[in-house]
Amino acid sequence: MSTVPTEAERAEDEALTRAAQRGEVAALARLLERHRPGMRAVALSVLGPGPDADDVMQEAALVALRRIGDVRDPAAVGPWLRMVVRNAGRAVLREARRTEPVADVPVPPVAPGSVTPEQVLDRHALRDWIWEAVEGLSPALRLPFVLRYFSLRLTSYQQIARACAIPVGTVRSRLSEARAQLARTLRATADDAHEETRARTGASWAEARETLAAAERGEFARVVADRYARDVVLRAGGEVLGGRALLLAGMDGDLAAGVRQRPVHVIAGRSLVVWEMDLVNPSDAPDHCPPGVAWIMTLDQGRVDSLTLCHTPRPRSDGAPASDEPHV
Repeated sequence: MSTVPTEAERAEDEALTRAAQRGEVAALARLLERHRPGMRAVALSVLGPGPDADDVMQEAALVALRRIGDVRDPAAVGPWLRMVVRNAGRAVLREARRTEPVADVPVPPVAPGSVTPEQVLDRHALRDWIWEAVEGLSPALRLPFVLRYFSLRLTSYQQIARACAIPVGTVRSRLSEARAQLARTLRATADDAHEETRARTGASWAEARETLAAAERGEFARVVADRYARDVVLRAGGEVLGGRALLLAGMDGDLAAGVRQRPVHVIAGRSLVVWEMDLVNPSDAPDHCPPGVAWIMTLDQGRVDSLTLCHTPRPRSDGAPASDEPHV
């Protein structure tokens, strides 16, 4: 494609983009293939040849899958895709210069009042297609990938490393491997029909709220008996802290102290569920708990067999890194 697209090329881009926004997987695949040379040229100009450029191309494709609804001028999808690649490449360069985590790949802001990318995904088949492919990843690859691309608060490399109890370098290598595997799976399954995940996500939202309400009524033990494996393992900071008894004691202790949890985001797969919560401390003990917590749950035959708690670090007023002390 020439640097300045012709009217016919712009018209084709517009038609493909609108089709992709309606959930037509083949249209999105054609868009990515159509603009691959230009995207690759941007990656090479920012990073030079090598594995980083390959990683950025894979990451940009995933951003496009999730954020195609952001494109407000479908005829200009080419510049949007190249911008995604450029931003991803710059994030890699920032990470190379710094030891602390970098922000997730920037994407164009959503105009106030417009439909969010998550709402777009919730309406069409791309979400189901992506989720089915994610389920095919091994557990070691699935959790870092889900946190990076689907969570609200655990998206940086260092946060993922803490949640998964692995080095930051391992996070990056696992994400790279996950993206490569996912790309192969998505290409191979573009024409398949997959189960609806919207109902599963809605059910998980309801379960999170019901679990917390039951806990406040003193019925958390019943919930654990009904929905958790008998030998459920409780983890934090990469360590096994205990099992069912500690899980019950921790919830009872927080409730007795006046702490309440409020769900703010839910990620619901068949084998991995993440509930991100705000922690609301009592007015007389505002620092009792960190500001938030993620419940990272693995499932075996529909029952929780492992629960990892990953707390949002407390902010510090002096600009130093936030505290990462564990809390149960």
